[in-house]
Amino acid sequence: MKIFITGLPLEVGEDELTAVFGDFGQVKSLRIIKDRETGQSRGFGFVEMPVDEEAKEAIKRMNGGDYNGNRIKVAEAQEKPNTGGAGGGGGFKRNNRTEKSY
Repeated sequence: MKIFITGLPLEVGEDELTAVFGDFGQVKSLRIIKDRETGQSRGFGFVEMPVDEEAKEAIKRMNGGDYNGNRIKVAEAQEKPNTGGAGGGGGFKRNNRTEKSY
């Protein structure tokens, strides 16, 4: 099960957070999302735990709790909807003229 965490203190590292979630069971992966330019934490991340019951217990016990002075929210991650495209809009407008064939 993939878990979404928000409200993380900026100084919390992945090793520390892995240890915290490890108290509830095996952590398959963990990622704190960071700003591309500064490399600083953006205050949220994802944890993946292979055993759903352990993940649900972690969510139940940690959601709304105090973590190093911050109130964190912990919930099951929602899958991002697939929009069917490969990439974004490109950032420019294309002229939609069609050529006539004679």
